[in-house]
Amino acid sequence: MGAFTFENPVFVTYVIATALTVLKVMGQGWMTVYRMLKSDSGLVNPEDLRPSITNPNPRPEQLEVNDYVDRSRRMHRNDLENIPAFWAAGLIFVAATPPLWLAQGLMYGFVATRAAHAVAYATKQSHEMRATFFTFGSVIVIAMAIYALVSVIG
Repeated sequence: MGAFTFENPVFVTYVIATALTVLKVMGQGWMTVYRMLKSDSGLVNPEDLRPSITNPNPRPEQLEVNDYVDRSRRMHRNDLENIPAFWAAGLIFVAATPPLWLAQGLMYGFVATRAAHAVAYATKQSHEMRATFFTFGSVIVIAMAIYALVSVIG
């Protein structure tokens, strides 16, 4: 049985966790667009003030920071700073053939920490709360990378 087949439950775990995090990253981008349209603000580029179908009455104040929009934009940026490392580490972790219980704990744990981080960010929780969820997720990604390294070296 190859490591990268659907017969391998560790790979299936990776596919599920990766699909969920892809949906999180892409969904956050769409949430930002929704918030921009709903608030008619939060634009970032001067050329966005040209009249268009989605912005028929552009105004200079649309370029001002709007926390409703920018919070979503920051959440998206945070996802883009953290989730791709999980995708890469997860792939080499699968190749290292870890036990299923470990793979599920780490991969689903990462998904849970990102979901908790998103809730904490969206509900304006303290930096310490967000940092706690970031830390757990980061440690998980580091653990997967170290496991793969040890498997190759050892």
